[in-house]
Amino acid sequence: MVAVGGASEIVVIGGGTAGVRLAQRLAAAAPADAVNLTLLGEEPHAPYNRVLLAEVLAGRYGPEVIALPPVPGGERRGVRAVRIDRADRLVRCADGGVVPYDRLILATGSNPVLPPLRGLRRPDHDGLPEGVHAFRTMDDCLALSAAVRPGTRAVVIGGGLLGVSAARALAERGAQVVLAQQGEHLMERQLDRAGSRLLKAQLEAWGVEVHTECRVRGLVRTADGTRVAAVELADGFRLDAELTVLACGVRPRTGLARTAGLDVRRGVVVDDELRTSDPRIHAIGDCAEHDERLYGLAGAALEQADVLARLLTVDPSARYTGTRSLTRLTLGALSPEATPEGPREGPAEVPLDLAAFGETTPLPGDDTVQLTDATRGTYRKVVVRGDRLVGGVLLGDLATVGTLARTWEDDVPLPPTTPLLHLLTPDGGS
Repeated sequence: MVAVGGASEIVVIGGGTAGVRLAQRLAAAAPADAVNLTLLGEEPHAPYNRVLLAEVLAGRYGPEVIALPPVPGGERRGVRAVRIDRADRLVRCADGGVVPYDRLILATGSNPVLPPLRGLRRPDHDGLPEGVHAFRTMDDCLALSAAVRPGTRAVVIGGGLLGVSAARALAERGAQVVLAQQGEHLMERQLDRAGSRLLKAQLEAWGVEVHTECRVRGLVRTADGTRVAAVELADGFRLDAELTVLACGVRPRTGLARTAGLDVRRGVVVDDELRTSDPRIHAIGDCAEHDERLYGLAGAALEQADVLARLLTVDPSARYTGTRSLTRLTLGALSPEATPEGPREGPAEVPLDLAAFGETTPLPGDDTVQLTDATRGTYRKVVVRGDRLVGGVLLGDLATVGTLARTWEDDVPLPPTTPLLHLLTPDGGS
C-alpha cells in the first residue's frame, strides 16, 4: 500500500506498455497527495504501443497515432537508469540525475536477440553495420522506413510474430522481401503446421518469398566493408540484400536487476505480488519471470500492471496468478500501389486475421477438431482435453474467437451434449 502520513515515492523504470499502464492505474486509484510518481523512459519519444510498430513501418499510421495516453505525474523521457542503489533506495541515471524511491518498479522490457552471424559485428564499430536493422523500437522503425523504397531488396531473418509482421510491412512499402526462418514453419510458438502453411501461402500471395528450415550463416559486406550487401545461408547460397532485418526474438532486459543483486534467472524473478527478491522492488512486463514463465506479450504486461496498481493502492490482497494470453494479428491487405508493376490482384487484396491461444499441438488422448476452407483461405482448429478446451488456432475467419477465448480463459467444462464440431460454428457452442 502507499505510504500513510506522507506521499510515497514510486519510481517506474520503463516507458513501454507495462510501465505506462501501471502509471495510469496508480494515478487513477491513489489520492493525488498519496503518491509522487516518476516514470523514467529511455527512449526520447512519447510512450507508444509497440504492437503497432509494423503499421507505422507499412505507412498505415504515423508515429503519433500509436502514442499511448499521457502519463500522469513526472514523466522523464530520454533518461537511462544505470544503477539501483538498494541501500539508499536511489536510482542513478546516465545524465547524473538521482531519483529516490519508496517503491521501485522495473518495467524494462526486452532487447532484440542479435544472432551470432559472421559479419554482424566489427571490433572497431559500435552498433549494427549499415543496411542491417533490428525491429524493436520506434527509432528502429523510423530508420527502416527511411531506408526502404519500392523495389528495395530486403531480407527478414526470423519467421516469428515480429518477422512476419515486418515482412508484410516491407511488402506494403513495395520492397522485394525474402523471409528466412530457421524453424520448420512460421510462427512456431503460436501456429501448428496447417495454420503455418496457410500463412505462408498468404505471404507468398503478397509477393514475400518464404524459406523455412533455412539457416543463415553470415552477412556479406560490400568491397569497401561499409555496408551489408547479401545474406549468406548455411548451404553457401547468397540472398542479395540492400536491407537486412533481424527479427530473431527478444530477451528480457535484466542488467539493472542483476547488477543490483536481485534474483535473476531468464527474467527478473517475481512472486504473486510481483515482488522481486527485494520487497521494495517489483517487476512487470517482458522483463519479469513469474512461476518460471516469461510471457513477452502485451496482454500479460497489462494484467500484471493492473494487479500491481491494485496491490499498491486499494487492495493489498491482490495477487497475480498468471495470464492466459491470446495472440491476435491482423495482416492488412496490400495497397494497389504496393509494387511498381501495378495493382495487385486476387488474394493479395484480402487481409488476413489470425488468432491463437493455449496449446495448439494436441497430446495423446486429446480430441482435435479442424475445419479448412482452401478457397476462402480459412482454417479453424480447437484442441479439447477431457471436458476442457485447451487451445485453438483460427486464420482468416475469427467469427468464433470471442466465445472460444472466453471458454478457454474461464477453464469451464464443455457441455457434455455439445458436439465438438459445434465449437467452430459462429456461436462457438454457446
